[in-house]
Amino acid sequence: MTPAHHLALGMVLTATAGLVDAVGFIELGGYFTSFMSGNTTQGGAALVDGSWPIVLLTASLIVLFFIGSVLGNLLAISTPRWGPAAVSFAVLLGVALTLALALCGLPASQAMLVLAATAGAQNAILPMRGAVRLGATFVTGTLYMAGEDLALALRGAAPKLRWLQHLAIWFGLFGGAALGALLHRIVGIHTLFLAVAIYTAFALTHLWAGSRSAT
Repeated sequence: MTPAHHLALGMVLTATAGLVDAVGFIELGGYFTSFMSGNTTQGGAALVDGSWPIVLLTASLIVLFFIGSVLGNLLAISTPRWGPAAVSFAVLLGVALTLALALCGLPASQAMLVLAATAGAQNAILPMRGAVRLGATFVTGTLYMAGEDLALALRGAAPKLRWLQHLAIWFGLFGGAALGALLHRIVGIHTLFLAVAIYTAFALTHLWAGSRSAT
């Protein structure tokens, strides 16, 4: 079982990812900054239809997500003590840059691309604790693991309630996306200020934790 405080941190981080992805989804008119399975399907269908702008957009989102995941993991593994703080600051800068570009009038199809790279990087902030993937920006695998753990629990081969921890992470993304969509109706792109605040808190917390482990 994943300790409760680690699970709570993972839920908050995943909820923030849901909030950011909801803003990106709305601003991009139905394309994702963190859900690359959906972008891959849409890109493949657009290719057959000859909708080249959609092919270019989805391909750009996928490539940037991949690049972000590589850079995020390089930061995380290069300095284990400071890795989580470094990745958190990188994600923070990416979201802040997206917000600044959008407020300066850059079209959403360009400004939101940065969010795909930050989504890829975010998955490297928190390591797995127990069997639960924490802070992820996608939850398809999380839902599968919930079903797998429930099946194992029914056979007595896994902790009885571990499957609920996976569902808690899924609910974090769902709740964050709902909040993001609601706030976007009210304040538009300014919703990302909330994400900036949360990522700032994560970055400072990991920086403090790294400094404590150094002493």
